[in-house]
Amino acid sequence: MGDFLSLKFKMNAKTLLTKEGFQKLTLQLDDLKQKQSRLIEQIEEVAQPDESGEDVLATQLKEELEVVNDQLDEISEALENSKIISNDSTCKTVQIGCKVKVKVNGKDTKEFYIVSHFESDPNVSKISDKSPLGKALIGKKINDEIEVEAPAGKVTYKIVCLN
Repeated sequence: MGDFLSLKFKMNAKTLLTKEGFQKLTLQLDDLKQKQSRLIEQIEEVAQPDESGEDVLATQLKEELEVVNDQLDEISEALENSKIISNDSTCKTVQIGCKVKVKVNGKDTKEFYIVSHFESDPNVSKISDKSPLGKALIGKKINDEIEVEAPAGKVTYKIVCLN
């Protein structure tokens, strides 16, 4: 019964997205639908088996279609169960949609934007709430310090600003 309850909770859980993240996922969903259509057409064109069995290309295309279908399912579910969060207001605690300025090991200051895993992009300082740093920051407030295990060892972050 516990498995059923956790599955039901997971199915009812909201995916928190920024407005930009929702728009990006919607565009990604449209792109995947187009890719799915192209793959189906290509499979139909090459799916004429020869004497040795199904064409290798058809098999590869079917495998690619399976990946695209899985991505479509994941994004569709996320969008259907999404809640768009406002990032206009000042955050009192770290949450999805907050920009967090931290002092790293008492020296450099860095800014991170906390987003859902669908939106994360470490190259532009968008970190997932499910990443080790994101998890450690969620719920914290200005002047809180946290330690996060990194490949180079423990890193201390002190929250200096939220917005």
